[in-house]
Amino acid sequence: MTPRTVIVTGSSRGLGLALTRTLLDAGYNVATCSRSLGDALPALLDAHPDRLLWQRAEIGEPVSTQSFIDATVQRFGAPWGLINNAGIAREGILATLPLVEVDSLIQTNLTGAIQVARAVLRHMLSRPGGGRIINISSIIGQRGYTGLTAYAATKAGLDGLTRALAREVGRRQITVNSVAPGYLDTEMSGTLSAGQRDQIVRRTPMGRLGTADDVAPAILFLLGDGARYITGQTLTIDGGISC
Repeated sequence: MTPRTVIVTGSSRGLGLALTRTLLDAGYNVATCSRSLGDALPALLDAHPDRLLWQRAEIGEPVSTQSFIDATVQRFGAPWGLINNAGIAREGILATLPLVEVDSLIQTNLTGAIQVARAVLRHMLSRPGGGRIINISSIIGQRGYTGLTAYAATKAGLDGLTRALAREVGRRQITVNSVAPGYLDTEMSGTLSAGQRDQIVRRTPMGRLGTADDVAPAILFLLGDGARYITGQTLTIDGGISC
């Protein structure tokens, strides 16, 4: 049986890198993109030359995005799954946050995800058997956080995209869900001060920051056949901080 293909955007580090490893271990073909190759992807490319594709791409830039999707389809055929993971964070009080930073957040985190989903759906709709789209949002989009207003707006937008798109493509047996991680111990949280980290840990019932490996199994489940009747939902994985 030919392995299913999953696209992962933003794969050079953090959650995207962990997802790439998890999917390869689970037997999927994986097509990934990021702005740079990073330190860990070369070893994965060497270990899985037939099942892993990487291409440099700027998510939010239509020509770059389309080039990556075209390369994926040429290599593996129409994809089974898409994980919209690529994202950036910019911290700052909204009143003083430069507009160029706001535009960059929206273009990468929200517009880019819409562009990728649109390009992928044109191929996914042509294959029999449906498919899976998973958007990586955040509890920041649900709960808010001082200094992350624009970032929160983009992540809340992803949850709205999830619900509306689930209605559009459900009859074609394509599910669309969001996964909203809490505070993960990745490079993305590196801007937190020691005091902020301690406060978050104290407020988290599980008593620690999450890791990429805490999130990956849930995404693997949503990609599988056991999640065929789950769509339009946002799954929060945050150690209980938002309960």
